[in-house]
Amino acid sequence: MADFLGILARDAEETILEGYYEVATNIETPVLSLKDRILKCTRAPVIAEIKFASPSSGTIRSNVNVGDIAAAMKNGGAVGISILTEPKHFKGSLHSFIEVRRQVQLPLLMKDIIIHPIQLEAASKIGANTVLLIMSLFKQGYTKCGVKDMIGFAHSKKLEVLLETHTKDEFLSALKTEADLIGVNNRDLNTLRVDLKVTQRILSEIRVEGRVVVSESGIQTPADIRFLHRCGAHAFLVGTALMSTDRVEGKVKELVMAL
Repeated sequence: MADFLGILARDAEETILEGYYEVATNIETPVLSLKDRILKCTRAPVIAEIKFASPSSGTIRSNVNVGDIAAAMKNGGAVGISILTEPKHFKGSLHSFIEVRRQVQLPLLMKDIIIHPIQLEAASKIGANTVLLIMSLFKQGYTKCGVKDMIGFAHSKKLEVLLETHTKDEFLSALKTEADLIGVNNRDLNTLRVDLKVTQRILSEIRVEGRVVVSESGIQTPADIRFLHRCGAHAFLVGTALMSTDRVEGKVKELVMAL
């Protein structure tokens, strides 16, 4: 599917206009740093992701108790949990995020198609510690402000930022920002194709010092973790492989013990 990123951005704007992010809840957020948890992790730092569907896979899991899933991820040794809150394409919900926040004391990442500061306001109200920003949305002009201003606003809300990239150019731009974590998405959001060698190509060409790099998408096995670690990734965001198994805790543990 060509230019799926544009579809995501346009639907995100529609979701904003529908009032989805006008959150009345204001949960007390525990002070938890995903970056610190990654740096202090003695095994493979796995960020476990809760998502019920994706544009590439369709419905991944249904009739799920998110609290139970989150507890299994925590018990498996995840350093943090990512929760999809985008409702149209990933069947995410802010309510699911709030339920996880109430259940586990881990850094929580709100993963969404963020194009407007109002979404960061919502993240701070539902108990997020970290938010995902996607560099290509900024590069292609889909956002309401520039990436540096959006990061600054997130930091003013005491939110860490995982800034996602997919190309060498985006990665170099990300290095010039104050993002707490830099992601390399192995999935091309324009075509939805996945290739773990995206991480390899970028990190083989760019020397990274003093920054934490998270490899995202397509991670299935301990061998994938070891490959990406050799490429220079510091942490690993895993979603579909966890949500499609009946043994979530065991699968998380298997990946964590890869290093």
